Amino acid sequence: MVNIPEGFFWGNSSSSMQTEGAYNVDGKGPSVYDERPSTATASDWHVAIDDYHRYEEDLDLLAAMHMNMYRIQISWSRVVPDGDGVFNEAGIAFYDRLIDAMIARGITPMVCLYHFDMPLALAKKENGFMSRHTVASFVRFAKRMIAHFADRVPYWLTFNEHNLYFTDEAFNISGYMHGDRSVNDIYQIFHHTMLAHAQIDDYIHRKYPQCQIGGMLAYTPIYPQTSKPNDIYAARQVDEFLNNNLNTAYTRGHYSPEVLRYVENNQIDADIQPQDAAVLAAQHADFIAFSYYRSAVLNADKIPADCPPNRYLNHSFENNRFVDQTEWGWSIDPLGFRNLMTKLYDQYETPVFPVENGIGLHERWDGENPINDQARIDFHRAHIRAMKAAMIEDGVPVIGYLGWGLIDIPSSHGDMEKRYGAVYVNRGNHDLRDLRRVPKKSFYWFQQQLATNGEDI
Repeated sequence: MVNIPEGFFWGNSSSSMQTEGAYNVDGKGPSVYDERPSTATASDWHVAIDDYHRYEEDLDLLAAMHMNMYRIQISWSRVVPDGDGVFNEAGIAFYDRLIDAMIARGITPMVCLYHFDMPLALAKKENGFMSRHTVASFVRFAKRMIAHFADRVPYWLTFNEHNLYFTDEAFNISGYMHGDRSVNDIYQIFHHTMLAHAQIDDYIHRKYPQCQIGGMLAYTPIYPQTSKPNDIYAARQVDEFLNNNLNTAYTRGHYSPEVLRYVENNQIDADIQPQDAAVLAAQHADFIAFSYYRSAVLNADKIPADCPPNRYLNHSFENNRFVDQTEWGWSIDPLGFRNLMTKLYDQYETPVFPVENGIGLHERWDGENPINDQARIDFHRAHIRAMKAAMIEDGVPVIGYLGWGLIDIPSSHGDMEKRYGAVYVNRGNHDLRDLRRVPKKSFYWFQQQLATNGEDI
């Protein structure tokens, strides 16, 4: 098989609230996550894996696996404690140290600017991204970070898994504190975040042409359960509303005609103002980024009458009997990974970048021996092979491959026992233990495979 080209990025992705800890250190303001309590199956967010104090050790581990990119998040509330006031120089200095430490190890930084953790003050005062004031505050924060780090950070993302803001998940990740959780509110939150993305995209391209920026989706390909036309039609609608609508905006500067007609026909108040078209038109993605963990199956017979396409997946998921499932019921579908990349490039002719991929496993460390996580090795091997096939056989330009949480972190719902890492972090949901980092079997697999740029995978 033809090899992956030199300069390909192999790396890891994480978020600030899932790694840093130090929630009240060096002037950081509270985010909405800092107030969330622990539960029977989830930790709080105060410590995470204490990367604020242990990032040097963690970067050494990534470098030892021959990883040459690390996607991090700059915490808005660490840098602007109240979201729209004075910048916290101590917070900026932390990211100076972190990014400089990456570069010293030959690791290229990628920065994501928002990963669900709205500054608490803006959530309370403005109801998060329901407000255009929040949009302006976020753009202000982003411009300052880009201006400060553009000489060292060549790749940028705005919103993690941006299409989630076009679903009911928007109410959990946008700083939304009150309201009726209506379809109007979903559309308004989404439109505001897209306006923010477009302004930041335009700013980077005008001011810092050496940098690249892309939009990022949580991509879950949806298969129709059967060949019944209603299954096929509903699956296509989901793809149009939750995926194509955003990618069309990123690459062509406007929303999907089908989505706009739906807004018109259903008299949805998305706060789309006349001047917004020019804002959206100014964006042009350098790449399309996405997370990929699974595919899913839709049964249209389960969708209630008059349900908006944004909510089809609230009702219609079914297991795919043709593929294996994880412990959490997520399909393991490497061919879906290949098919997605090829589809994206054929449709948009824009380079693609999978920036999250991985498998969550329950794992226990015996205190002495490396965890045998062969299932994780099998997962990554199969997905990397699928990616190589998309590149070599289908002609897709892929920029890199980033795993998710390759040093154990709490899941997005705070569950430390859903582990994605090639490195075990010795803590549970309620017992911090010693936070020791312990390489698993997959650590040594990555180390061996990436030493040759994935030649033998």
